[in-house]
Amino acid sequence: MTIFLTGYRCTGKTSIGKTLANKLKLPFIDADLLLVEEYGVTISEMVAKEGWQPFREKESHILTKICKMGDQIVATGGGVILDKKNVSLMKKSGTTVWLTAKPETIKKRIVQDEKTADSRPSLTSKGLLEEIEDTLSERNPLYEDAMDFSVETDEKQIEEICEIIVDRLKAEGI
Repeated sequence: MTIFLTGYRCTGKTSIGKTLANKLKLPFIDADLLLVEEYGVTISEMVAKEGWQPFREKESHILTKICKMGDQIVATGGGVILDKKNVSLMKKSGTTVWLTAKPETIKKRIVQDEKTADSRPSLTSKGLLEEIEDTLSERNPLYEDAMDFSVETDEKQIEEICEIIVDRLKAEGI
């Protein structure tokens, strides 16, 4: 079983993914970290040098590799759902769980996250909360189309979120 965790930046994909992998005794892979390892530069450097489109192509390449690795828990990049081929690949390869959070929660988490500068380049020239709200309004329908189910992460502990996911997987017979 491969479980893809999708969602906007700072919705908990990596933190929840690591705990969920331990619970289910599966390997954990962070797609963004694998991308950085493979290409040898941070995501911010990649986007600054080459732009978003070449980054998205590299992201798709990494996802294709991940899907050939077998059962695992995968924290995807927040924009992986922008490419329909990625969504199709995830649907064929496993179960996709959309982790959601309110814009205010995401902003708070981004500000607190020390890795933001290297791994989360600004998507627009707008203020942070406005960028989050605008990007979510564009991406939420894509996340919804890609998901098998969603879990809201606002004001929940990681363990609680993992239990919700495990219970839902069992209910779905996965």
